[in-house]
Amino acid sequence: GTSAMMRHVPPSIVTAMGTQSRGYASSTPRAVTVVFVEASDGTRHEVEAEVGSSLLDVAHDNDIELEGACGGELACSTCHVVLSEEWFEKVGELSPVSEEEEDMLDLAWGLTDTSRLGCQITVTEALDGIELIIPDED
Repeated sequence: GTSAMMRHVPPSIVTAMGTQSRGYASSTPRAVTVVFVEASDGTRHEVEAEVGSSLLDVAHDNDIELEGACGGELACSTCHVVLSEEWFEKVGELSPVSEEEEDMLDLAWGLTDTSRLGCQITVTEALDGIELIIPDED
């Protein structure tokens, strides 16, 4: 039968994990672009975010001033970020707001209708190009 044909996997499909595929078109990008905007002075930080990490991790990996006092355990509101309405809706479909997150957001300084906690947003390919505003707490 033809079943033997199915078992043969072309070597091109097997890719070395962990190697940077910069410059090569790949159907599974390991990183997307995330832009953090500091509300205090409008400074923009365009960084690469690994798919699967949280936005809080991405900020810390790139030395961006986004506090995460509780370490991403939903026990504080210090990783509060503000999204545009469009991104807020898209993120909400992928990482819905939990009751616990809403309770913590109620304590966040400068809360808006499109506020989220950075530790609760997981980076996916759908978030490529997302912009997050880090509220000014002064």
